[in-house]
Amino acid sequence: MRKKPFLLFEKVTILDAGSEGKAVARIDDMVVFVPFVVPGDVVDIQVVHRKRNFMEGKVMAFHALSPDRAEPFCSHFGTCGGCKWQNMPYPLQLKYKQKQVVDNFSRIGKFAFPEVRPILASQRTQTYRNKLEYTFSDRRWLTDEDMKQNPEARQMKGLGFHLPTFFDRILDIDWCYLQPEPSNKIRLALKKFALEHNLGFYNTRIHEGFLRNLVIRNTTTGGLMVIVVFARAQFDEEMKSVLEFLHHEFPEITSLMYVLNTKKNDVITDLEVHLWQGDPYIIEEMPDPHGGQPLRFKVGPVSFYQTNPLQAYHLYKTAYDFAEFKGNEVVYDLYCGTGTISNFVAKSVKKVVGIEYVESAIRDAHENSVYNNISNTVFYAGDLAKLLHNEFVAINGRPDVIITDPPRSGMHPRVIEQLLEIGSSRIVYVSCNPATQARDIALLTGKYSVDAVQPVDMFPHTHHVENVALLKIRE
Repeated sequence: MRKKPFLLFEKVTILDAGSEGKAVARIDDMVVFVPFVVPGDVVDIQVVHRKRNFMEGKVMAFHALSPDRAEPFCSHFGTCGGCKWQNMPYPLQLKYKQKQVVDNFSRIGKFAFPEVRPILASQRTQTYRNKLEYTFSDRRWLTDEDMKQNPEARQMKGLGFHLPTFFDRILDIDWCYLQPEPSNKIRLALKKFALEHNLGFYNTRIHEGFLRNLVIRNTTTGGLMVIVVFARAQFDEEMKSVLEFLHHEFPEITSLMYVLNTKKNDVITDLEVHLWQGDPYIIEEMPDPHGGQPLRFKVGPVSFYQTNPLQAYHLYKTAYDFAEFKGNEVVYDLYCGTGTISNFVAKSVKKVVGIEYVESAIRDAHENSVYNNISNTVFYAGDLAKLLHNEFVAINGRPDVIITDPPRSGMHPRVIEQLLEIGSSRIVYVSCNPATQARDIALLTGKYSVDAVQPVDMFPHTHHVENVALLKIRE
């Protein structure tokens, strides 16, 4: 291997699959992260960023292809920021996801843990998502084919996903394999309608335009919600024409909504969502862990629900099984969101106390309990670090089991201190980030031991992995 000008390195063997969906190589004892390759590839690497402890590079040429390769099924692979592991067979993806859990627990946590159980594979590896959000832009990303065209003939309007590191550019999507139909048909039809009627696409740099976002949500029960976000302050005839087009062309839409967003960000959770046609929510079902009637959840336009609904059951069932409920437990569900886990376990325990800082989520959680005739849940909106104190425990009862499912950043140190003080017999820690999970568990292992670890794959063709860990109080 010979070093070239501009940090070009030749015939480098890719060794491992790393963080953020990038693969790992080593050059002169320096780790290099490279996207869109798999272990076993031999490539020339152009270094594009150099840090103190690692480098980032891109592939300039292939000398040998790994035998552990799969043919990417999406035409946007290599440009789109999602599904970066399409070039890796699914069983190999599962291997590296499980390895990610083991590595984080070993290197970050540095605590004792039992053999990690085999990862639970997703039932679907395509069309598994129940929600996608697309962005309209008048500054779409130009492909190599686009660059061959006369500049005056290029269509600059697009509807698709933001490109990594480019806040103002979107990749116009021909076909996405993440969500079942009619997701693609709706997106393509609306784009065609907008182009034919010369409707304005949003410009993020100058914050001008008409069409801003398209959100499509679906459920396994046939619910289909479409939300169109317009960049105007008042409803007008152009908006009406868009909504009437969607209603006429796609009668299967059960909930058609719109939002008026003139802010400088795309967040709509703080804005009013207007119902145009249909129901104000869609219904999702999940099997009851006792084998009874399925649980039903109302999913509103800004409600959170696990984006892989079929796999969500296996995630929650793992947490349920780890808790080993006897029927008389008080359970705290921390970071409870819209109460899916709370309601999932409620019929097996004495009482569930859910805590979440988003007030609208707590309203959804309470409504879902009522909708399922569950009366032994209570929900609180507030900052866990401030709310979970001795007085709160005195009012609601000391929890026998704590289930915690924090955001990617993990738990606040004060929350961990409070868990240690409460001293529940079991903590079931559900995480979408094994690195912060390992960090948090390390702070709990003075009082708790790790008794079981179960990875769950919720997002095929990505590096993301959910993980459930059971902590038991030391005798």
